[in-house]
Amino acid sequence: MLDNMSSFDVTRFKVNKDVRSILDSASKVIVPKSRGHLLDLATGGGQLVFKVNYFIDGIGLTEEATVTKCKNGLSVNYHEEYMRRRDPECMVIGDNKDTDKTRYKERFNEDFDGVRLETYEWLKNQELIVMPLIAGDDEFGSPTLLICPANAAFFAGGLADLQGFIPEEEIGEEFEPKAIIYLAPPFRHTHFDGKQVVVHNRLDDIHEIFSFNLYPGPSAKKGIYGVLLNIGELESWTTVHASTVKVTTPYDNSLIIMHEGASGGGKSEMIEEVHREVDGSILFGENTVTNERIYLEIADTCELNPVTDDMAMCHPELQNNKKLVVKDAEAGWFLRFNHITEYGTSPQHEKLCIHPKEPLIFLNMDASPDSTILIWDHIQDAPGKPCPNPRVIMPRSFVPEVVSEPVAIDVRSFGVRTPACTKADPTYGIIGCLHILPPALAWIWRLVAPRGHANPSITDSEGMTSEGVGSYWPFATGKMVDQANLLLEQIINTPSTRYVLIPNQHIGSYEVGFNAQWIAREYLARKGSAKFKPEQIVESRCSLLGYSLNRLRVDGYNIPKGLLQTNYQLSVGEEAYDQGAKILKDFFKRELTKFNTDELLPLGRKIINCFMNDGTVDDYVKLISMK
Repeated sequence: MLDNMSSFDVTRFKVNKDVRSILDSASKVIVPKSRGHLLDLATGGGQLVFKVNYFIDGIGLTEEATVTKCKNGLSVNYHEEYMRRRDPECMVIGDNKDTDKTRYKERFNEDFDGVRLETYEWLKNQELIVMPLIAGDDEFGSPTLLICPANAAFFAGGLADLQGFIPEEEIGEEFEPKAIIYLAPPFRHTHFDGKQVVVHNRLDDIHEIFSFNLYPGPSAKKGIYGVLLNIGELESWTTVHASTVKVTTPYDNSLIIMHEGASGGGKSEMIEEVHREVDGSILFGENTVTNERIYLEIADTCELNPVTDDMAMCHPELQNNKKLVVKDAEAGWFLRFNHITEYGTSPQHEKLCIHPKEPLIFLNMDASPDSTILIWDHIQDAPGKPCPNPRVIMPRSFVPEVVSEPVAIDVRSFGVRTPACTKADPTYGIIGCLHILPPALAWIWRLVAPRGHANPSITDSEGMTSEGVGSYWPFATGKMVDQANLLLEQIINTPSTRYVLIPNQHIGSYEVGFNAQWIAREYLARKGSAKFKPEQIVESRCSLLGYSLNRLRVDGYNIPKGLLQTNYQLSVGEEAYDQGAKILKDFFKRELTKFNTDELLPLGRKIINCFMNDGTVDDYVKLISMK
């Protein structure tokens, strides 16, 4: 049994009678005093290896995860490979309000009320952590409460780092939550065949989230995102799925770039320094057919000041009707390090994680008790198969030179994971290093949001699928068309923000990792507000890709034309390019059909009809003017 019994008067939490009954009946209620208190609870009071297990009826004592105490933080590892990534089908809706998502009754053939009450009863018999926090930022966020078993304190600690929390002594005389997360890990086994399930139950006075698994991605992270999206849907604004960075050139010119896209689309990487070889050069790409390598020598790259990592709040009180204005909706970032495989790959992150200001929480990392967790040492899903989703939860206050105030976005980029495209194997990997999108096309990309090639963040990552509107649809609880309208109005109301499209992983036959967005970031920052001259851009061979560049020159280096327009690559050519373009267009046509309804704004219907009728790039510019 854990010590640290709280003397906090839980009647200060203004909750309904059902929640009050949980708090009054629990054998122990702990209200965290500090971040250090949470980390101590996460190890069962300082144990080197703490096992998070539960007694499951019909199964017995079941180990869900282990928490290993190390020099630089806690290493959390799940017993099952399946639990190391988010299941994209985990969300269901428990209420009867408007939604396009699967309802609990549709999937499980019964009303949610029964399991809801069972969850309450299970929690009544546990030692509990009850933790208040603000979902989103302090100014525009929503008061939220976490109720979880005390032995899952690492989950509470992760949520505290991601969203911030209110320590016991700072809680006011009253705290009235508008959202509550209930954590009940055994229900994954007793009710849901071992699957990750997160139920959103939107009551009139409170947004309930029932997390029936211990991986924080769907609930502590994306569950809170769902709360913010629901609030925005009711109030006509949204929180976009994006990283944001202030990029300052060696000549002190600054540009704000916001990078959107599905999970794995390069959001965290956009605020990361470019990766270099031992000699300081940049290996831009390697041809998968010829093994040719392209190196760049850029001595002085831009200075980066991160603003957001994954969730950018676009509250109406921030806007100026010129450029989109955003601020971070998180207190910490859920950084994925699958691309960091050896020492020296990312000195910036190595320093932050090996010598942090305070201990961090790591997931899916291989570490022994009292050792130093190394971010390139990932737990193995099977012998020789490292987990593709190693994570660290990084409080943004630990990140140097972070920007906390709202920022106006100069460029909105959209990232897509692309496979290699060759003559022998044509695919949709035809996107060049950087494409300029008219606003109408930028909206279409945000409706479809391709999940793309080899997504490392989710359990289902084969082939091309859609992440859904805004790329945040997996976390939203309402209707797709409402989010589509919000995004279109946002684009219309921010005419001075520009749009680009950037691939990662492959450009045609070249494997490039995230280099395309790092080089595009350098180029855009150096170009600043300068307009493209007519001879600098050309309508892409595939109109869905907007404009292609005829030349991209950074710090004296020209990027080969085949990396700007992939049909010029000898190992791709026009025939393979056109086959890839057809794959891309056919996929978009299938996905866009669901939006073309009477509920969509008239301009939105015109844009979709333009695409369905194979409109030109100029046709899209006529629908929404382009600066």
